[in-house]
Amino acid sequence: MERPNHSLSENKMGTMPLGKLLANMAIPMVIAMLVQALYNVVDSLYVSRISESAVTALSLAFPVQNIQIGFATGIGVGVNSILSKSLGEGDRENANRSAGNGIFLVGIVAVVFLLFGIFAARPFFQIQSSVEQTIENGTAYLSICSMFSLGVFIEVLGERLLQASGRTAYTLITQGSGAVANILLDPVFIFGFEPLGIPAMGVAGAAIATVAGQWLAGILAVILNFKCNPDVQFGLRYLKPKKEAMKPILTVGIPSVIMVAVGSVMNFSMNQILLSFKELGETAAGVFGIYFKLQSFFFMPLFAINNATISIMAYNYGARNPNRILGTLKRSALVAITIMILGLLVFQLLPDVLLGMFQPTAEFLRIGRQALRTISWSFPLAAIGIAVSASFQALGNGIYSTITSLCRQMLVLLPAAYLLSMSGEVTLVWWAFPIAEIASVCVTTFLFLRIYKKKIKPMMAQ
Repeated sequence: MERPNHSLSENKMGTMPLGKLLANMAIPMVIAMLVQALYNVVDSLYVSRISESAVTALSLAFPVQNIQIGFATGIGVGVNSILSKSLGEGDRENANRSAGNGIFLVGIVAVVFLLFGIFAARPFFQIQSSVEQTIENGTAYLSICSMFSLGVFIEVLGERLLQASGRTAYTLITQGSGAVANILLDPVFIFGFEPLGIPAMGVAGAAIATVAGQWLAGILAVILNFKCNPDVQFGLRYLKPKKEAMKPILTVGIPSVIMVAVGSVMNFSMNQILLSFKELGETAAGVFGIYFKLQSFFFMPLFAINNATISIMAYNYGARNPNRILGTLKRSALVAITIMILGLLVFQLLPDVLLGMFQPTAEFLRIGRQALRTISWSFPLAAIGIAVSASFQALGNGIYSTITSLCRQMLVLLPAAYLLSMSGEVTLVWWAFPIAEIASVCVTTFLFLRIYKKKIKPMMAQ
């Protein structure tokens, strides 16, 4: 069913004062993503009451879950950028076609992960761990999250459609509802709830709660788009795959997928480096997994601001307004640096408090304290790189984001971590993160100057 076109977001995206606009779009997303980060941590909090092996299983599963989010976000960012630009240009037909082809793409990816969950979850754990309990826990968790991953793809794409048309506040409803559902259902499915006849399912229960939260959020995202997003029409004719619609989505979105996939490869590879410290067993890998849960409280808001920034910059790029492009970038970078300095202070001053929530052994606490304090020195540098990279995607140069991500997470980080691990001291491995961020900031600055000269400066001269 098609609906009449409206232009409710045009004035907001093109004329609202930038500080107010960025806050208006980003704050609901920041709140929603903080809740999202909370339920990721809650998963591990509950699972830590089962065993350290269960915590490690979730840590080893993280790369695949991250790739799921990467595909969802990549397609979503591609649709978001094209849709925002099309709305800025007044091209409603292209905006609708982009949304429809985005729906087609997420359906294909969901089928791929369904097959992975059925056939590849156990082999994935067998190549990482020789501990049978870890393999069993990880397989149960990851197979469920993969086979029913369609919920997260629907959720993320639906949220990006709302965001691209300036209706960011609704993402608070979708993400918040899904996260709260997960938090409430975790203890029910993990430890059982006798009054309702629900048995204790352990780690598998954590996966069921996660999937249930994702599906709830996805259903709400669909409803809100149909009821509250008149800027996008969802006629069946827009679902038909078209090369001219999918190509620009993939051009912008694939770099985002690659960036997250690179992060997953990094995570997987770091686990292998940390597991090479045989005298520590799986403790160092477990610590690394907990670090990733904790750092999300600062990185996920940063990514929320980044997503809002991409929408605003892409819209104003379509509208040929360079002053609003640069003004948005400056404001988002300042906020990003502030958030990450706060993260640095928390990790430096309160590592024992953070780790103490996960039932740590003395060895786990010792290694974790060193990891949090060392890695967090990279936070302010990461803020600069991530904030500036928003301009690459918004202005149609997503490949630049891929280059900077490769520098941060593979080309510098992994070789540095491997070389430092040869010292036999796991505490030195954590220094690979600050080293990689220094390299990334240098590359990001160089690439931004290129895109400024090619795309922004000519607009200013017009």
